[in-house]
Amino acid sequence: MTSAARPSARRATILSAALALTLAATGCGGTGSASVGREVTTITALDYYTDAREHAQWSERLSACGKAAGVTVEHRSIPGASLVPTVLRQASSRTLPDLLMLDNPDLQQIAQTGALTPLDRYGIDSGGYAEGILSAGTYQGKVYGLAPTVSTVALFYNKDMLAEAGVAVPKTWDDLKKAASELTRPGRYGMAVDANPTFEGTWQFLPFLWSNGGDEKRLDTPQAAQALQLWVDLVKSGSMSKSVLNWTQADVHDQFVAGRTAMMVNGPWRISALNKLNKTEKLHWGVAPLPVRRPGQTLVTPLGGEVWTVPQNSSEARQAKAARVLACLNSSSQMLALARQYYTVPSRSTTAARYAQEVPSMAAFVQSVERSRARTGRLGVKWPKAATGIYTAVQAALTGEQTPEEALRHAQRIATDS
Repeated sequence: MTSAARPSARRATILSAALALTLAATGCGGTGSASVGREVTTITALDYYTDAREHAQWSERLSACGKAAGVTVEHRSIPGASLVPTVLRQASSRTLPDLLMLDNPDLQQIAQTGALTPLDRYGIDSGGYAEGILSAGTYQGKVYGLAPTVSTVALFYNKDMLAEAGVAVPKTWDDLKKAASELTRPGRYGMAVDANPTFEGTWQFLPFLWSNGGDEKRLDTPQAAQALQLWVDLVKSGSMSKSVLNWTQADVHDQFVAGRTAMMVNGPWRISALNKLNKTEKLHWGVAPLPVRRPGQTLVTPLGGEVWTVPQNSSEARQAKAARVLACLNSSSQMLALARQYYTVPSRSTTAARYAQEVPSMAAFVQSVERSRARTGRLGVKWPKAATGIYTAVQAALTGEQTPEEALRHAQRIATDS
């Protein structure tokens, strides 16, 4: 998952509608005959991997897959917040890239406009993926994007702190509240989450909502209120800082490594830094699946990760080459290489199982990903409104402005406001 904020619901809707009109006006929605018959030696790729090191690593990977496909890949990266607007402008000027990376919640919005091609057109294998992972790249029954690796969230804990307090790793919400209380000391909280008023805050709340039977289609339910009440109870009891209302996932990580919280919700992208601290500062940490409200419930977590797509353009030959590069990126060998490099989860289940044995600290994430859910899986392009409603409700409940029930009724109005 990227930390960049997703576009607002209104902005996403405007961009989606405008892009559809642009494609219709410019003829980018078809696969005309331009360039047919010409030998394709170069294709373009666009993503948001702007970090210099990450960009270089992806350039190397794209070049290797391009070489296998017989083309040179011209790779460009732009900031995440600029990606969808850039796709809009490129559609207008008929300069869409041949290969396009999208954050998975954006795929349905872009596919809805007709800017992408279904991958079955190129014979790309989409077998072996968990249902939630495949749904992240699917629009109206057609697969438009595939993610080489994915991510989700889990519970990190300080092994020494839990051992000192005689606390077991919590498996239920009651366990979590009890453990967080017993781990709280002067200068240290038992638990930390990111509850800030962004889509990142919503992302962290979703496992508690979904695993308890809550659903973004209807936010004002007892199941949703129980999940929000858990977070309220943790703050009211002093087991969780009120500052979570403003913390990002990076802030939560900083609190954990500084010893100011014993447990945190976070993603596998933190493992590289934690491994280094384990060696230099003897920070002994573990990771486990997030607790559920009661034994027997199925943990459902949100799916993070980027999908690669083949946009519509006037050259079927270029599209075919781009599809070959996309297929290469989604091969088991590339999945494993990416997972090892970035601490992400290979998207194919058999490859992920092999990876979990190889890297035990990733086992909890591999287990959780098998039952993870795409954020757009229920509402599609309407997801941003629900996400806004959820983080608004979290803020109102944790500040005490509203009860969880009141906050979620307001969230439901936000989600359904046209």
